Amino acid sequence: MTTILIVDDSQTLRKMLAELLMSHGMRVLEATNGKEAKKQITSASTDLDLVITDLIMPEMNGYELCRWLKNETGLKKKVPVLICSTKSEEFDRYWGMKQGADAYITKPFQPPELLRTIKKLLQSAV
Repeated sequence: MTTILIVDDSQTLRKMLAELLMSHGMRVLEATNGKEAKKQITSASTDLDLVITDLIMPEMNGYELCRWLKNETGLKKKVPVLICSTKSEEFDRYWGMKQGADAYITKPFQPPELLRTIKKLLQSAV
């Protein structure tokens, strides 16, 4: 079963994403910020298949989490990162990709667009 970690300080968005992903047969973990996500990732007994993260969060933002995931973890495999943010300027997208993100979607998004992007990331990670 595919396991996805949703990292966002908005409970509403986490719930919406979780329901969408679970309805497509995926297992979902949640974190409210990058610091909490790091804890879950390093102590998770399950291998993660994908991380979806917001950028603007307290304690540790999405850029920092992405950089940590791509460079500093001792994970057995590289985990794709999808940034999902309200920051829609070209510079934000550029900087997210520069930090190691594999894809970038702006909020509000259409569920089919999100699911297509997730499917593409999961296929390329195999």
